[in-house]
Amino acid sequence: MPPSEPVHLSGSAYKRDPYPLYARLREEGPIHRVLFPSGVTAWLVTGHAAAQSTLADPRLGKNHARGNDRWRARASIMPEPQHSQLQVHLLHQDPPKHTAMRRLITDAFAPRRVEELRPRFQEMADALVDGMPAGADAVDLVQCFAARFPFQVLAETIGLPAHLAARFRREWGGVVAPVGPEDPRRPAYEELLRGLQGYIADVVADRREHPGDGLLGRLVAARDAGELSQEELDSMIFQLLVAGQEPVTNQITTALVSLFRHPEALERLRSEPELMPAAVEELMRLDSAFELTTWRFLAEDAELHGTRVPAGDSVIVSLCAANRDPERFPDPDTLDLDRQQGPHLGFGHGIHFCPGAALARIELQVALDTLIRRLPGLRLAVPEEKLSWIPAVLGRGTAALPVAFDGAVCPRSKRG
Repeated sequence: MPPSEPVHLSGSAYKRDPYPLYARLREEGPIHRVLFPSGVTAWLVTGHAAAQSTLADPRLGKNHARGNDRWRARASIMPEPQHSQLQVHLLHQDPPKHTAMRRLITDAFAPRRVEELRPRFQEMADALVDGMPAGADAVDLVQCFAARFPFQVLAETIGLPAHLAARFRREWGGVVAPVGPEDPRRPAYEELLRGLQGYIADVVADRREHPGDGLLGRLVAARDAGELSQEELDSMIFQLLVAGQEPVTNQITTALVSLFRHPEALERLRSEPELMPAAVEELMRLDSAFELTTWRFLAEDAELHGTRVPAGDSVIVSLCAANRDPERFPDPDTLDLDRQQGPHLGFGHGIHFCPGAALARIELQVALDTLIRRLPGLRLAVPEEKLSWIPAVLGRGTAALPVAFDGAVCPRSKRG
């Protein structure tokens, strides 16, 4: 392909296994022009060293106001007024606003606090396994577990009361997927968007009347104290509800697929559960649900890894490509539960490092341990090539995960 032509990041083969393409791009250089299905052309950073420096580069901002007209014509697809009202969350802010907004949520996701919640999370995971259909030839782990457990954990962590949690519709998470103005799915997309916005308004009203001591109540109080605008409050709740659960759902599926490909590792985790924390890190490195970062922009034309990048063009980092860089991780395509090469970039790096990383780690540890321990002989119930990978632009995961196991679920244990 000529250098002037962007590399297409689309298609079922790419979504099923993007790693051969990422390997080729890494070998060719650290930065490349790419084309997304929406028509957005961006600059993709691949290698580990380049990714890490890009994520910490102070020249690159995340506020959408930095985007140029070419980017805005294709990428700013959320209609008004929702774009202005729901898109000013942490992922789209720069310091000092980002610093002030992030400070409001960090306590809720502090490692010590979420660790104290681990026994409650274990109860939730066990209850979901207890409710799995008995005697079925195959069970969809997404429907029965992976799509439900992260939301239950999130609701507990942020103080979303049961009567509101029961009303949340998982399909609302689809509003982050690009659906352009000419797409025939646009009316359904806008209906979902309005539904989610109405739900957020109900959450704000409920927490204002019954604040409690949860994160949602504290955010509403911050709005009432003038620390947040209404748009910033709604956007932060939007980010919590959408970004706070779907990536964990997807990471459960990618981790299990990797373990099904390496049954010896799965059996080792069953017999040596103390390896689970390290295994979660390695499974995230090997195939992260956070495949690509969201947009970053230069305020003026500048050199980035030896390439001139125009101001306002979108710059995206491939976390998956960085996590399989052989210069950082020897034999990077291998699942190695004893790997000692240090941290991956699955949660990002720099000031936008995922604030919920500690929570996600505990969720994944509890989820994988519970499924492996309580479902004997856990395995895929269909050939792997039959799995349907989600079409999300920035994330990886399977839409469904049909599995089989031997006999009834094992009884609960006191471990965890």
